[in-house]
Amino acid sequence: HVQLVESGGGSVQAGGSLRLSCQGSGFTLAANHIAWFRQVPGDEREGVAGIYGGGGETYYADFAKARFTISIDKVENTVFLEMNNLKPEDTAMYYCAAERGDIGSRWSYSVQYAYWGQGTQVTVS
Repeated sequence: HVQLVESGGGSVQAGGSLRLSCQGSGFTLAANHIAWFRQVPGDEREGVAGIYGGGGETYYADFAKARFTISIDKVENTVFLEMNNLKPEDTAMYYCAAERGDIGSRWSYSVQYAYWGQGTQVTVS
């Protein structure tokens, strides 16, 4: 049974930082493709950052490139999203998603992912 559990969300002021965690069970994150998405009510889910654990390749949405960092802890089977210089427009529910293998440039398409966590809320004021 594959399970992804996100944590680390919260409320911060603009300019602050948060570190989101995605703990996996029943699935080896380090050997597959993991991504963070975010969604606000009424909008589609959008890709924030992705990582292929097998090769270490990382992918970022344009808005995330200079401020966010995705990384993986293979021992803890956890993927992190370090978010710095947060802005009010970063306010959203953040989701962790996983898919087997390497999906490369398709990382930002939510339909590519078979497994999803329940999300963690990030609010920036």
